[in-house]
Amino acid sequence: MSDVSDALVSAAIVVGAAAGAALAVAVAYRILRFAGRRSALLTDISRRAFWPTAIIAALLAARFTIPIATTNGWHEPVQHAILLATIATGGWLVATLLGLAADTALRRFPIDVNDNLAARRAHTQITVIRRVAFAVVGVLTVGAMLVTFPAARAAGASVLASAGLVGVVAALAAQSTLGNIFAGLQLAFGDALRLDDVVVVEGEWGRIEEMTLGYVVVKIWDERRLILPSNYFTTTPFQNWTRTAASVLGTAEIDVDWSLPVESMRQELRRIVESEAAAALWDGRVCGLQVTGATDGNIRTRALVSAANSSALWDLRCLVREQLVAWVQEQHPQSRPRVRAEVGGHDSGTSHPAAPLQRVNLSDPAAVETTPGVGDQNSSADRR
Repeated sequence: MSDVSDALVSAAIVVGAAAGAALAVAVAYRILRFAGRRSALLTDISRRAFWPTAIIAALLAARFTIPIATTNGWHEPVQHAILLATIATGGWLVATLLGLAADTALRRFPIDVNDNLAARRAHTQITVIRRVAFAVVGVLTVGAMLVTFPAARAAGASVLASAGLVGVVAALAAQSTLGNIFAGLQLAFGDALRLDDVVVVEGEWGRIEEMTLGYVVVKIWDERRLILPSNYFTTTPFQNWTRTAASVLGTAEIDVDWSLPVESMRQELRRIVESEAAAALWDGRVCGLQVTGATDGNIRTRALVSAANSSALWDLRCLVREQLVAWVQEQHPQSRPRVRAEVGGHDSGTSHPAAPLQRVNLSDPAAVETTPGVGDQNSSADRR
């Protein structure tokens, strides 16, 4: 009975010490939160680092109290278990603080602004560094836990002796994996690709949603995800629309008849981009209209406009194209694209004068019916 009583008393002392240490940490964090209630950093520290700190304090208090509270032989395996738990919780605390530092750094670079080039570069590099740091902390934590076992320490010499050969074999076996890792580091710090960049890869338009050391996730405009290995972007040409700036240019092309007054169309384009409907899309840099082709009886007009980003540019191009088409239909219906035909009649064995050259709008049935020669069995129409 005395042994049981001593064990219970020792356990109560250890538990009390652990609870007291955890309570002290809770009080300290409450004071820290109150003192830094106007500081986002102190609030995050008190909220995210509380549990690992409290657990470490309780484990350390228990570890130092056990030898004092009891002299029985069972305390050594318990202390070893507590040591393992302390190392694991310490790795948790370090990873939490690293994540907190990364999040604090990311908040200094808001990405939801128009000119977010520097912010996207910082987000890319910080994200890659955080992933690497988490991996290093995990490896070191597991290594520190293994070192506490005597058998692991004895095997360390042989492991180190064979490390050279194993490293060569692993490098040959994981050549593609290592290539992807180095490609991911090159992308993160080479500034060729960043998070939220607008790219065209494999014929798909999208944004860089995620970058890791092994692969890159491209969010396609229709919500699909295109996942590519990191070395794809170091070995294959691709389009980066936001390499130097987020602002981009775009065109809207319309084919019309030669009779359309181009200057009036140019003024209409200016009115469209300055209207209320385009106020949130056009950035005011570029607005121009040019005739880029004059073939097949029509002219091709190209409206060149600019926007702060590719999403706004797409909407602006659609708006310009739609309203220019409506303007042609309402203000200059005679300038819609036409087909010109040369009409003549020829009979075998019978000759008669050919009908004169006619300008026919095939979209008008009345014009086709009343035009001499159109619809005649022996007439021919040549597209010009």
